[in-house]
Amino acid sequence: MPCKVDRMDAAALRVTTPPVTASTAPASVAGTPGRPRSEAARRAILDAGLRLAVRDGYQAVTIKGIAQEAGVGRQTIYRWWTTKAAVLLEAVCELAGTAGRPPLTGDAEQDLRALLRATYVLAGMVGPTIAGLMAESTHDPGFAAELQRELLAPRRELVRQILEAGQRDRRLGRDAGLDLVVDMVWGTMWYRILSGHNPVEPALADEITGAVVRLLGRVRE
Repeated sequence: MPCKVDRMDAAALRVTTPPVTASTAPASVAGTPGRPRSEAARRAILDAGLRLAVRDGYQAVTIKGIAQEAGVGRQTIYRWWTTKAAVLLEAVCELAGTAGRPPLTGDAEQDLRALLRATYVLAGMVGPTIAGLMAESTHDPGFAAELQRELLAPRRELVRQILEAGQRDRRLGRDAGLDLVVDMVWGTMWYRILSGHNPVEPALADEITGAVVRLLGRVRE
C-alpha cells in the first residue's frame, strides 16, 4: 500500500527551531535581500507548506496556496524563498533535524534502530513530499545540489557516523563496505516510498538494523 497520510494535525508538523536568516539559510531558501524574517511568519509559512503537501500532495502545492494557508501575502514568501520547493525543503530539513534525529547513546545498533524508527515515522508524513522534491531536482541541477547538500547527504553521513562508531568500538565488523550498507539503509525506504508496494513503518527499522548487523558482521575476538 502507498505510504501516505490523508490528514495531519498542524501540531504534528510543527517544529521549534532557532530563527533562520538569509545569511544562514540555503541559497535557494534565502530568496532576495530584504527585511529580516519574522519568525512567526516564517514558522507559519513552513507549517502551512507541509500541511498542504501532506494533505493535497506535492504537485498541488502553490505559493498562493501556502500564502493563504499561512495568512501572509505572496510577496512575504517570495522575499525569503524563490520557489515552493525551497519552502518545502527548509521545512523538511528542520523536521528531519529535530524529530528525525534522536539523541545518540553510543550503542551503534541501538542508535541505528532509533534513528530509522524516527525517520520512518516521518516518512509516513513527508516521504511523498521529499519524493516530490527529488522529482523537482531532476530538471533543476541547482536545486538537485541543494537537496543533496541540505537533506540527503547529511542523513547519509549520520548513518555512516553511527556505523563507524560501532566499528571503532568493535561492536560491528567490516565484512561489507559502508557506502553499500548506507545505500541499502536509505535505498529500501526510498524504493518503498516511490513504488508503494510496501509501507514504510517503524517495524521496518528492526529488519534493516538486523540486516546491517549481518552484512557488517560481528568482530570475532
